[in-house]
Amino acid sequence: MPKLFPRIGRRRALQGTAAGVVVLGLLLWWLLPLGEAPPSGTITFSTGTLRGVYQEYGVRLRTAFAKDMPDLRVRLLTSDGSQENVARVATGRADFTIAAADAVETYEVNHGPGASRLRGVARLYDDYVQLVVPRDSRVRSVTDLRGKRVSVGPPESGVRLIAERVLRTAGIDPETDIRPMGDGIGTAPDRLRRGELDAFFWSGGLPTDGLRRLAEKFAFRFVPIEADLVARLHTEGGATRYYRATNMPESAYPSVQQGTTVPTIAVSNVLMTRKDMDPRLTEWVTRTVINSRDGIGAHVHSAQLVDLRTAIYTDPLTLHEGARRYYRSVKP
Repeated sequence: MPKLFPRIGRRRALQGTAAGVVVLGLLLWWLLPLGEAPPSGTITFSTGTLRGVYQEYGVRLRTAFAKDMPDLRVRLLTSDGSQENVARVATGRADFTIAAADAVETYEVNHGPGASRLRGVARLYDDYVQLVVPRDSRVRSVTDLRGKRVSVGPPESGVRLIAERVLRTAGIDPETDIRPMGDGIGTAPDRLRRGELDAFFWSGGLPTDGLRRLAEKFAFRFVPIEADLVARLHTEGGATRYYRATNMPESAYPSVQQGTTVPTIAVSNVLMTRKDMDPRLTEWVTRTVINSRDGIGAHVHSAQLVDLRTAIYTDPLTLHEGARRYYRSVKP
């Protein structure tokens, strides 16, 4: 009877094994980024205020970094927000951060220290301006804030930058026509609930945890920021070109909005670093940010909006060389 399976010689078997090892090696090289050991060392990441999206995103991102780069130590710093974040990276007090595009542009226009060294890593998601008042408040528009106790955000926050511009465009001097307060999302909700504030501005991703928690124990609503006010903002030029009129979707805070959208302003967020940051490290950071979208997005809804197709558009910042390498490597 003829043999159905001819005997394979020892030499051919060894050749086959060797070929398999080569194929496996090539496969691992493709699956493991750059085919080399992950970066190590220590970086500082400036986040944002407690209960804000920047802070929660930063915490989740640190976990993702630990998985991809186990020998990289990531130190998180809370901050007032975008303005402080930009200054920290520009001056070397932090290595990576998230900031709103208008805050970046403002820092550059004002020739802040180290502004020319700033570089983009990825466009992330949009912040939405949220003007919050008690549900029974008589405030129906921005102009109704005159004479009220209004938190415009911490001094170095992105929300203060936007809030003061919105107020001035509405004909309200933020220093004399209201009683300005400096609360962030960590304290403003409780102060509103206790009656110590009449309103507060917040600019962040949707939904923001601090507002979700407030909705569980206090009845509030959002004051619309109409498109015509945004159009007037644009006439100022400069950083206001990053503002776009939009509607906060009804799904952001269902129990508060009850099926309605809210006219407001959106501005994009950029993950950023400095020109002198190691390109290999920045390439790995960029990869992790893109690949961790779904995992982080399960906890931080805004992260679901990170998109490889738009991440490369980090205007007003030039892409860092390391980030550019990553985007080129995944270009179809």
